[in-house]
Amino acid sequence: MSRVQAAVRAGQVARAARRILSRRGVARTSLRDIAAEARIPLGTLQYVFPSRQQLLRRVTEDAVADLAGVITDTASTGNGLEYALRTGVPQIWAQLVTDPDLQLMQYELTAYSLREPGQHELARTQYQAYTQAAADWCRAAAHEAGEVCAVGFDQLGRILLASLDGLMLQYLSDPDAQRAAADLQSLIDMLVQLADPRPDHA
Repeated sequence: MSRVQAAVRAGQVARAARRILSRRGVARTSLRDIAAEARIPLGTLQYVFPSRQQLLRRVTEDAVADLAGVITDTASTGNGLEYALRTGVPQIWAQLVTDPDLQLMQYELTAYSLREPGQHELARTQYQAYTQAAADWCRAAAHEAGEVCAVGFDQLGRILLASLDGLMLQYLSDPDAQRAAADLQSLIDMLVQLADPRPDHA
């Protein structure tokens, strides 16, 4: 198996793993299940990913990249931070709730990383990537409009992500779309008040 073929196969296996992990959960999914989903022999899977930990790491990294892309690509940043928050956050939320099972899988992967010996760094890296994407998005919106923010963009990104996490866990527990929409609007109002964007006169 050449290096290019191995890279292609790794992507195929990771996508198959993501599908079945979303359906069945981390605890109930074996490498054999993933091989069947990918329609390859178990030995081929183990050649590409010698351990379950390595495969779950790849799945987590792919999920991080996807969510970071949702955050950074969702809404325009050219009309200021308040506009970005008020239009972008609902769009981000709409993307997240299209696949609740995928969101649950990501929380399971975080818990797995925190509990599994030697994997704690993966959870830290996962959330660093999420919050960095949110912070960069907010920073771009403010800077492109010549604005300053009352709090650091890193802090704003962490609060934005933590709030979306909380709302998503509530939604997964009790999927009430009307309640979630109202809570999301309150969250946006609080974020705008916290950020207090204003023209940079420096």
